[in-house]
Amino acid sequence: MNRENFIRSLKPVHDIKLRKNMLISELIQEFSKIGGFVAKKVYEAARILEDMLLDDKSVNFLSFPAAIIATGLRGVIVEIIKRGFFDVIITTCGTIDHDIARLYKNYYQGYFEADDVWLSEMDIHRLGSIFIPVESYGLPIEKLTKKLVDELVTRGIEKASSREIIWILADMIDREVKNKEESIIWWAKKRGIPIYVPGITDGAFGYQLWLFTRNKRILVDIFKDETELAEIIYNSERTGALVIGGGISKHHVIWWNQFKNGLDRAVYITTAVEWDGSLSGARTREAISWGKIAKRAQHVTVEGDATLILPLLASYLIDKVNERENRSLSSFLT
Repeated sequence: MNRENFIRSLKPVHDIKLRKNMLISELIQEFSKIGGFVAKKVYEAARILEDMLLDDKSVNFLSFPAAIIATGLRGVIVEIIKRGFFDVIITTCGTIDHDIARLYKNYYQGYFEADDVWLSEMDIHRLGSIFIPVESYGLPIEKLTKKLVDELVTRGIEKASSREIIWILADMIDREVKNKEESIIWWAKKRGIPIYVPGITDGAFGYQLWLFTRNKRILVDIFKDETELAEIIYNSERTGALVIGGGISKHHVIWWNQFKNGLDRAVYITTAVEWDGSLSGARTREAISWGKIAKRAQHVTVEGDATLILPLLASYLIDKVNERENRSLSSFLT
């Protein structure tokens, strides 16, 4: 192809046109014409996620790390779970920690530049720019986990998977917590969405489980979780995933999907770099080489902070769902 034909094949850059009462979905649609840089990837991610939701034969995974659950982004996660946008959740133990703790106590807005020695002396933990008083974290988790273990003993349960334990925890939240509708755990159980935590011992909740079950002959059956995941994968015609951040929850999603020739659709949101060879920084294209994302999959990696990007994507999906529902209602009425 010569230079003239090549340029003719390209799409020109268009300026974003802002207008009164513009929907977020309409703004993201404008991102498709912007040319650069991450904004265009946000548009691509939105379209892939929309296709995932429209595909009735796609089993869709949601993966995220615990840190974002300490922020107000927890409310966005709750909303997309409530709406049934995803079928399976894989996350870390800290998600259970923060979800429990915030049902009972407040976390507070802080700042990255805080004096951590002073905070330690004040009995305040810092998670990025979030301040967590000591009494807002360990004690609420300890109290509810102890009650959970007593519940397992009462039910005569000697062995259970992390998914089963979390769903029993959801039953307790339903009975004991007034603001239960703020809980990821509660909504997941209500919507029948399994939560798997492959690193269940890596956090306060897992530690307390270990502590309170040592003398009660109760075992966490991680292999049962894996068996359930295997059944989900082997019985899925197509799969998709929204992977926020990295770590064990990201890898567990893509690891299992290699056994069905890879994810058919994948969206990564990450702030990690890829030049250090880390899993967290690995782009979607790298997963293709492992068979964890299909060669012909729709996929995109969006570089940026999930606290900015996820609300945009969630709002886009909600707008699109509302748009379809309004069209269906209009067709019915006419």
